[in-house]
Amino acid sequence: MNNLDRSFLALGHPVRRSIVDRLSHGPATVAEASRGTRVSKPAVTKHLKVLEDAGVIDRRVEGRTHVLTLRTRSLGEAERWLERHRAIWEATFDAVERRLAADE
Repeated sequence: MNNLDRSFLALGHPVRRSIVDRLSHGPATVAEASRGTRVSKPAVTKHLKVLEDAGVIDRRVEGRTHVLTLRTRSLGEAERWLERHRAIWEATFDAVERRLAADE
């Protein structure tokens, strides 16, 4: 699996997106990052593993506390892919809009 696939897999679940969104505001403990997700601790652990394996987050252990940090660079390839395709989608929508306006 390449980096792009791992990035999209990591962002493919709402719980993981919620954790990434929380970490976009700065480092957080596991409890802080997963607050409000309404999933069990074992499920949070599995989601964090997917994010770590994709290189989206780093985990630092301080005693018994696990602190998570977002690795924004790891999502750069996905961001570039989306930007390339956004241009294609916008051009397509513009063409449809022009066609609809011409038919009026």
